Amino acid sequence: MTKSPKAADGFDFSGTAVLIAGGTSGVGLATAVVFAQAGCRRLMLLGRNEERGKRAIDHLLTAVPGASAEFFAADVNDPGAAEGAAQEAHRRLGAIDVLVCSTVAPYQPTLLHEIPIEDVRHILTQQALGPLLISRAVLPFLREQGSGSIITIASDAAKVPTPGETCLGAAMAAIVTFSRTLALEAKRYGVRVNAITPSLIVDTGSYDRAMDQEFSKKIFDRITAQAHLGLTEPVDLANLVLFLASPLSRLITGQVVSVNGGISIA
Repeated sequence: MTKSPKAADGFDFSGTAVLIAGGTSGVGLATAVVFAQAGCRRLMLLGRNEERGKRAIDHLLTAVPGASAEFFAADVNDPGAAEGAAQEAHRRLGAIDVLVCSTVAPYQPTLLHEIPIEDVRHILTQQALGPLLISRAVLPFLREQGSGSIITIASDAAKVPTPGETCLGAAMAAIVTFSRTLALEAKRYGVRVNAITPSLIVDTGSYDRAMDQEFSKKIFDRITAQAHLGLTEPVDLANLVLFLASPLSRLITGQVVSVNGGISIA
């Protein structure tokens, strides 16, 4: 039987290669910071915008003096771009041990009958497709090395029906089921796959958009009143990502963990 790792050793990522899709803001950037704080020096952020990527790297280097990280511009909603990003990350980092999927597309809660029918497909693909494609692109490298961890940030919308989140909930449910099924397929190769489902996350664009509209603000004001442990911050998710990427979670795969301060128990 493999010896269980000690807690003191669990968060040493000095020898780990980490790729973060959607790493230029919010949860993705907070995750990059905690990996750097845990000693990771083989760290690459993916995002669509070069300027945001530069700002993210500057923020990371300021937050963690002596850190080492780089940015690569790619839209992982595009199959060719996702595959190219995975190959480039593997070339630059020498391996990919951890993939974090924290991509997000702008969305404001809207009742289904108010969403133009031609927008439904766009919402689904923009919200769900990125994590699926980048996971598919990275998977061959993880299988070949016989180890790895994929952690995807989805949403409690996958579990808890909320007015205004019909299409978003469908997209998040797709990510969750994809992650759980991939965990079944990949475990024989030593690859673990887990998903994290927050509700509202303060200090993010998604939170600002939800609170900027009267309809969704009324709903989420009622929902957040249930967060007796406090509203979720990006670092709360980043800390869980760190655990799920570490040897301390070596037997955890196919799980979907809510981080929501007690808004729902599911």
